[in-house]
Parts: sequence; C-alpha cells; structure tokens
Amino acid sequence: MAAELRNSRTSQLSNLYLFAYNSLQAFGWSVSLFRILSSFIITKSVDGAYASAGELICLLQAAAFLEVLHGALGIVPSGVLFPLMQWAGRTHFLLAIVRRISEIQELPSVFITFIAWCLSDMIRYLHYALNCLKCCPPWVTYLRYTTFIVLYPLGLASGEMWLMFQALPFIKKTDLYEDFFSIIPFNYYDFVRVLLLFYPFLWFKLYLHLFKQRRSKLGKRHEKKKN
Repeated sequence: MAAELRNSRTSQLSNLYLFAYNSLQAFGWSVSLFRILSSFIITKSVDGAYASAGELICLLQAAAFLEVLHGALGIVPSGVLFPLMQWAGRTHFLLAIVRRISEIQELPSVFITFIAWCLSDMIRYLHYALNCLKCCPPWVTYLRYTTFIVLYPLGLASGEMWLMFQALPFIKKTDLYEDFFSIIPFNYYDFVRVLLLFYPFLWFKLYLHLFKQRRSKLGKRHEKKKN
C-alpha cells in the first residue's frame, strides 16, 4: 500500500513537472513567433528574425536537452534516440552556426527556419501540456500530427540546409573552430560539408518516425469515433 502511494505521488509530481515544462516551452515559442512577426510587420523585412527572437530561441533550444533526459529517465515514453537526434541537429545549427556567424543572421533562411520551428513547437508543446491535464481537444492533436508534414520539410530544406550551405564561405574564410579541429585530420568546413550530405537521410528517419506516430495517434482517434 505504501509503495503504491509513493508511486502515485511520484507520478503526480512528474506530471506536474511535465505540465510546467511544456507550458513554459509553448509560451516561449509563442513569444518568439510574436516577436518575429512584429518585427516583420514593422520593418516589412525578414532581416530581423534573429535580432528579434534569436537569443530567446537559443535559450529554448538549449533547455530542450531536458527532453533527452526525460526519455532516458523514463518520465516519458519517447526513448532517447529520436529526441537526441532532433536536439543535436537543431542545437548545432543554431548555436554553432547561426549564433556564431553574424553575417548570416539576416538572411531569409533564418526567418523561414524560425517561423517553421515556432509554429511546430507551439503546437507540439501545447499538445503535451494539455495531455498532462488529460483535456487535449481533438483539433490540437490533429494539428500536432499533421502540420509537421509541411513545416518540417520547409524548415529543413529552405531553412536549415540552405543556411548551412550559405554559411560555408564564412566558415572557410574564418577557419571557424580552428583550435578544436586542430587535433583531428579535418576542419569544421569539411565537417559541415559532409553533414550536409547526410542531413537529409538523418532527417528522413525522424520524418518517418513522425508519420508512424501520426498513424498511431490519429488512428486511435478514428477507432474511438467508430466505436
């Protein structure tokens, strides 16, 4: 009886923590989207995306490492591999390239990437938070497992990959991260070029995983309606 009570309290605390975490992330991405769109409306330009919300998005993305820990500790059933792949890809792109190279921060690819990230993560974290309360409306679930079909390719192809390609001349010119790569037989410029070759394949694995989740989640909804 005592063990059941402890497990119940632990579950309640975990659920409360997850609700707080996901709510804060949803709020943070909403604020980021508001800042980016406000800058766009005021300046009539996409150049200010990073200046208006870049540092906040860096903070939100860094904090998302907690999701890898959530999977590792078994707090959520996501496992470690897919959260780690998504976190590592985004964080490298954002902190190692965009934040470090000021010359690319005003390019349209940053605006496209940030808009895609903001929209997808606003919906994703809202869905998670409402599920913690067991009151998630069906339309939020539908958006969570449908909008990625457009937003993920948009953010990847015309956003992340294109921006990394545009960053290559600046990486080569400044020999970025020269000190770190001096101990290994290739430089950061070569690393990013190779990464660009493998990026679509790694991303496609995540994309297929999301489609698998979509079939599982939306399929259950349709079955319930039929019953």
